[in-house]
Amino acid sequence: MTYIMESGDETRRLIEQEQADEASQVLRLTGLTAGARVLDAGCGPGGISEMLAEVVGETGQVLGIDLSEERIREARQRFQHRPTLRFQVADIHATGLPDGAFDYTWCQYVFQYLPRRRAALDELIRVTRPGGRVVVSDMDGFGLGNWPFPESLQASCKLFVEALGRSGFDLHVGRKLYTEFRQAGLVDVQVRLLPQYVIPGTASEAVLEDWRTRFRALEPFIAPAFGSPDAYAVHCAEYLRMLADPDTLKFAVRLVTDGRRP
Repeated sequence: MTYIMESGDETRRLIEQEQADEASQVLRLTGLTAGARVLDAGCGPGGISEMLAEVVGETGQVLGIDLSEERIREARQRFQHRPTLRFQVADIHATGLPDGAFDYTWCQYVFQYLPRRRAALDELIRVTRPGGRVVVSDMDGFGLGNWPFPESLQASCKLFVEALGRSGFDLHVGRKLYTEFRQAGLVDVQVRLLPQYVIPGTASEAVLEDWRTRFRALEPFIAPAFGSPDAYAVHCAEYLRMLADPDTLKFAVRLVTDGRRP
């Protein structure tokens, strides 16, 4: 797996994304309870892992795993004061963890990067006990929910999305997980549609900076599709102008898919 968003600003961007996330209600709705043994697969710097630990309480245990040694080091430093929260480096496709070790397995904003999603899902199911729940939260069509949406910008966004696809990134992964859960043998599969963001009018400076960071990180993968870095820069500038437009609505959704291991 290639993590195409890696950059010097990525830790900051991930922490801000965690802080903006209101996951605790979703965690409870998808079956997380006090005392549970929990896996946070693809935990990044650990913000959602901390939310998981708060829900399961002192009688529960949370393990956060990530392929990035840097993210795991950061998570350990941030949450060393939480004895029920541990972190380790592991590959989501082959964690090395015992069969059936967890009551509840959570994975957020990871499947969009995975060309081998079925292998990752099979691994999450394997480490979840029979009767436990596997939950994957991911985006769908991120950045494409805008109105007005000029035709020139729609056309350049199409180039952007196609280039992302060639890098292995699936911008529409959220809608595909229901079928993939069922095909993998999970039962009682449910899907919840949640807002990722809703921005009527001018986007905040934090949102604009988030997009600047994304555009910088993605340039090596996306600019060739535009023919040159200069042409890519024109697209990025036009998109940022749209985000700053006070007369434009911007919105994005995520889909939370959960199923029970029989």
